[in-house]
Amino acid sequence: MSSWDEWVEQALSTLDSMKILRSLRPIHYQFESEHKTDNAFKVFDGMRQWDRASVEIEIAESTFQRWIQDAPSSGDDDLAFGDEVSDSEVGTSLKPLRKLLLFSGNDYLGLSSHPMVAKAASKAVQEHGMGPRGSALICGYTTYHRLLESCLAESKNKEDCLLCPTGFSANMAFMTVVGYIGSLSTVNESPLKDGVAIFSDALNHASIIDGIRLAERQKSVQVFIYRHCDMTHLNGLLSSCTMKKKVVVTDSLFSMDGDFAPMIQLSKLRKKHGFLLVVDDAHGTLVCGKTGGGVPEEFGCANDVDICIGTLSKAVGCHGGFIACSKRWKQLIQSRGRAFIFSTSTPVPIAAAAHAAVVVAKKETWRRKAIWNRVQDFRTLTGIPITSHIISLIVGTEEQALKASRHMLKCGFHITAIRPPTVPANLCRLRITLSAAHTSNDIKKLTSVLSQCISLRESGYFYTNGTAKL
Repeated sequence: MSSWDEWVEQALSTLDSMKILRSLRPIHYQFESEHKTDNAFKVFDGMRQWDRASVEIEIAESTFQRWIQDAPSSGDDDLAFGDEVSDSEVGTSLKPLRKLLLFSGNDYLGLSSHPMVAKAASKAVQEHGMGPRGSALICGYTTYHRLLESCLAESKNKEDCLLCPTGFSANMAFMTVVGYIGSLSTVNESPLKDGVAIFSDALNHASIIDGIRLAERQKSVQVFIYRHCDMTHLNGLLSSCTMKKKVVVTDSLFSMDGDFAPMIQLSKLRKKHGFLLVVDDAHGTLVCGKTGGGVPEEFGCANDVDICIGTLSKAVGCHGGFIACSKRWKQLIQSRGRAFIFSTSTPVPIAAAAHAAVVVAKKETWRRKAIWNRVQDFRTLTGIPITSHIISLIVGTEEQALKASRHMLKCGFHITAIRPPTVPANLCRLRITLSAAHTSNDIKKLTSVLSQCISLRESGYFYTNGTAKL
């Protein structure tokens, strides 16, 4: 048993002695055959028309004009109808719509529009409505949730999994539990000696950062920020830290830069320093790895990741979050993870749809091949050695980024400018995301229009492997 296993066991023993261990008791729903076996899901060997629904969108002309003028909007723009619509006019568009090709979404595999996903959600809502509404520890946890957890645990090569309302809440819940372990161990010791040291990548997601801030409030946690993907810096911080309980947390694929965490080096450092390795695989789940297991699987080090946090709102095409971990960690998080305990659980139709999406993604392997083919298309056409389906084109100032975004919009592409506070003022960018539902022709059109507003080869800054380059 590793040191972290012992500390988790001690925390569970403490909670047990206080009679505050919390249990999940699934409310039973009868599954029909399609829920019991993966073979019951109909799958397809290539793109179909419904896949394009995930990348082809329409916006109202008024919305288009506001975007062009960079005018603020409360979201109440006219979408299709005038203020007064008679019964005979229902279904008839009274105002023009703009068709756009979406290159800024996170539906990486196009699963949100898959008929099996829609069927699973529809069938569940017809049979059970939205399901019991309440937190998972009260009445919101059902056999649908349990089935999805088991499916995700298998995909992530972990013993178990805990569903959370969002990926954000998953990070918040886990980090507060880390702080709790630290607070238990410092009852009779100095926090500097027996608390928890958390080492976080400088460009980690906001949910990780906010979770760490909550953990810090327990006064038993020290936080060390290492330079983005800089393993020499991380090694130095780990070597000089005297605290026994160490946690390293990182995104697997960074959402604003499109570069991968150095998983192999992290695995080596884990063996050297014995820290708990926590990976947020939000943007790699189902996309990376031979079976869609994510970035750790892609780099052959899934067994070295202790905790894998993820989301169901990106490649899964649905909504929610999860923590793939051991059974003991799960029991601890469900007992002390406030963001999990005090949130209403995922509605049953969403859980059913997410399960269908994971099964479909596993079987329709062409989707992973397609998205990586689109990555290669972009790389070939632009000469930019991108490494993932997230493309970060550094434009410069906020006005430059907005101008480029407006140009793309006028040409029929939905690509938003990323500005402060998300990124530094001088590193504003266009963030482009590729999907399995895009075609090679889509990429050709995209790169052609991009070249009209950005010098892709000469002056466009981009990130690759964590380094800003020309």
